[in-house]
Amino acid sequence: MTQHQRLLIIDFGSQVTQLIARRLRELNVYCEIHPYNRVDDAFLRDFAPKAVILSGGPDSVTRPGSPRAPESLWAFGVPVLGICYGQQTMMQQLGGLVESGHGTAEFGRAYVTPANDALPILDGWFDQGREQVWMSHGDHVSKIAPGFTVYGTSPNAPFAITADISRNFYAVQFHPEVHHTPKGAKLYENFVRLAGFTGDWTMAGYREQAIETIRAQVGDKKVICGLSGGVDSSVTAILLHEAIGDQLTCVFVDHGLLRKDEAAQVVAMFRDNYNINLIAANESDLFLGELEGVSDPEVKRKTIGRLFIDVFQKYANGIEGAEFLAQGTLYPDVIESVSFSGGPSVTIKSHHNVGGLPEKMGLKLVEPLRELFKDEVRALGRELGLPASFIGRHPFPGPGLAIRCPGEITREKLDILRNADAVYIDQIRKHGLYDDIWQAFAAILPMRTVGVMGDGRTYDYAVALRAVTSVDGMTADYYPFTHDFLGETATRIINEVKGVNRVFYDCTSKPPGTIELE
Repeated sequence: MTQHQRLLIIDFGSQVTQLIARRLRELNVYCEIHPYNRVDDAFLRDFAPKAVILSGGPDSVTRPGSPRAPESLWAFGVPVLGICYGQQTMMQQLGGLVESGHGTAEFGRAYVTPANDALPILDGWFDQGREQVWMSHGDHVSKIAPGFTVYGTSPNAPFAITADISRNFYAVQFHPEVHHTPKGAKLYENFVRLAGFTGDWTMAGYREQAIETIRAQVGDKKVICGLSGGVDSSVTAILLHEAIGDQLTCVFVDHGLLRKDEAAQVVAMFRDNYNINLIAANESDLFLGELEGVSDPEVKRKTIGRLFIDVFQKYANGIEGAEFLAQGTLYPDVIESVSFSGGPSVTIKSHHNVGGLPEKMGLKLVEPLRELFKDEVRALGRELGLPASFIGRHPFPGPGLAIRCPGEITREKLDILRNADAVYIDQIRKHGLYDDIWQAFAAILPMRTVGVMGDGRTYDYAVALRAVTSVDGMTADYYPFTHDFLGETATRIINEVKGVNRVFYDCTSKPPGTIELE
C-alpha cells in the first residue's frame, strides 16, 4: 500500500488547530493532528513525519507542568515550525526565555515588519514593506534560544518571526492559518516546500488507497451502510459499492421529516442510477406518532435518535451474513474524540446517528472517510462521479425538519414547511445564489398571525427564512439578500403555499452549533 509523505501537527489546544491541517491538505500534503500528551519519543519514531508543526494553545509555558514537545523532536532531524504557543515552548525548551505580561500582549490584527536578511520560508512576504498577521498571545518571548535569528518584528512582539536555519527550526508568534493573516497560506507553502513535500495527497490517490483498504478489511463479508442522502453517507456508499459491489446493502430510513420529494430522489439516485442494494424503509407513521405532542427540542432529538437506531437495527438484522457497519465518520470527528484536554463540553444540542449499533449488533466498523475533511469528501465525491447536485448540497440535520418546526410537530405544519422551503430554495437557485450560500432553509414558527388576502381575513402561520455563509461550519454570518429578492421570495411563498401569510428573514450571525433553529 502506498505510504504518503506525512506531516505531524502536535496540538497544544488552539481553537484553530484544524485550520492548520486544512491549509496543508489544500497543498496536497497529508497531515495528522495529535494531542501533545500522546506524542512521546516512541510515537514520533513510529509516525516518522517528514516535518512537524507545533500548534498554538491556551496555556502558559511559564506555568510549571505546562505542555511541552517531546525532547527527542529537537534531534529528530526534520523541519519544525512553531506557532504562537508552539514558538514559545520551542524557545523555552531550546534555551530561550518566555515571560508574561509587561504590556506586550497582542490580540487581533497586527503588522509585522522584516528584520535581517531574507528567509526562504518568507518568500513572497514583505513586498509592500510589512504584512498583516493575526496575533493572540499574552506571554511573549523575551530572549530567543541560541542559534536563532530574528526575521520579523511587530510593535509588541520583537521576536515575531525567528529561525535557526542550520537546524530548519522556524517559529512565529502569530497564526498563519487564519483568514486574517492574508499571506499565511504562502508561509505554509514555503515551509512544506523546504521540507521536501511533493504534494502526493490527492483524491485520485486516496480513492485507490481507500478501495484497497476496504477490500483488505472486508474480504468477502457483507457490509451495511446507513444512507441519509447527505454528502458524507452518499460518498461512503458509492466508494464502498465501487470497492465491494453487491456485498454492500444500504438502509435508507424515511422518518417523515425529510424535505419535499427527498425520499424519492435518494431512492432514484442510488437504486436506479447506481444499482446499489437499497432498503428504503418508510417509517414516517412510527416517528410522527412518537413525536405527537412533543415540543421540547432535546426530547425531539433523543426520540428521533432512539427510534432511528431501533428501526435501523430491525432492517439490518434482516441482512444475512453482515459483519460490518459503514459510517461516514470524518476527520474532525476523530480529532474531537481525542481532544488533548479530555474535558467535558457544554451540550448545545444532541445529534442522532447509528452510535452504539456496532457493539449492540456485534458489527465491526468501516469508516473510509475518517481521514478527510468535509471539503475533501466533496472532492472525493467529484472523483467518484457523483452529480454536482448531490456534492454541493447544503447540510441537512439528522433530525430533519423536526428542528425547523419549533413547538409541536404536526403533519399539516410539516407539509407547509416542505412547500415553503421548496419555494425558497427554488428562488435561490433561480437567482444563481445556491453555491454562494453554505446553508439555507425555511422554518415554520410556533405562531399564527392575522392577515388579509384578497378581501378575506386569514389566520395562518409565519415562516422564517435563514441563509448563512460559512467556510467550515464553525462560525457563520447571514447572507445579505437584496430587498428585491426577499420581497419576491416572500410573495411567492404567500401566494403558492397554503397556510402561510407572513414571512420573516433572520439576519443574525451564528456561533457554532446554533445555525439550525432548535
